[in-house]
Amino acid sequence: MTAPHELPARSRLVHDSLRAVGISGDIVVLPDAAHTAPLAAAALGIEVGAIANSLVFWSDGEPLLVMTSGAHRVDTGALAERLGRERIQRATPEQVRDATGQAIGGVAPTGHPSPLRTIIDEDLAAFDEIWAAGGTPHTVFPLTFDELVRLTGGTIAKVD
Repeated sequence: MTAPHELPARSRLVHDSLRAVGISGDIVVLPDAAHTAPLAAAALGIEVGAIANSLVFWSDGEPLLVMTSGAHRVDTGALAERLGRERIQRATPEQVRDATGQAIGGVAPTGHPSPLRTIIDEDLAAFDEIWAAGGTPHTVFPLTFDELVRLTGGTIAKVD
């Protein structure tokens, strides 16, 4: 385990956010970057579906964080309809960085400059333990579905 003070600055923010809500999972530093769910799953030796991808979209003039199972793709049209949104589209790398303070491939569900409206893929509930990015492409951490919902204040929905 890497001590919190040895983590990258972005991951220390995530660590502190986890502890603030009582989540005890430790951030793990991977030897190689895991920019995608399949890479993260392979590095951890778990099913790709247990990776909680943090995808940032732009919708109705604001960022929208969608925590989806690594086994899914987000159907933005169907999700926009379910949420009563006009449109949902992928955020640009600049929009992602502005909204989260983190780079694509390492976006955590927490540790952002301000809270983001968050949607959580209902299919993540099938896993006893899920893994999310820890603020950089080299860091991840474990948590439960219920902890993810509590951490983000997210809305559970079908996303694919």
